[in-house]
Amino acid sequence: MKKIWREIYGAGIIFFYYLKWPMIIGYPALIYGADYPRFWVMDLLWLYCLGLIIKDFVYKFILKKSYCDDGPASCSQNLQNDTKEK
Repeated sequence: MKKIWREIYGAGIIFFYYLKWPMIIGYPALIYGADYPRFWVMDLLWLYCLGLIIKDFVYKFILKKSYCDDGPASCSQNLQNDTKEK
């Protein structure tokens, strides 16, 4: 069950990586500016995008972490080690 939730979370991050800013800005503009009807699924997706933006902000500015702290060479080395373990 944990693996399924990881895959859903990972797919959501990849999909919304490019859509989070247009969604955060565009959806309220549609609702309040163009009288677009509210729909609960879109509200949940908007909250998901907001959560991704908050996560990015916390990682980058508060925790000052990167996905690869030692530079690109360590990223590729970590990736190779992860694939060997599987």
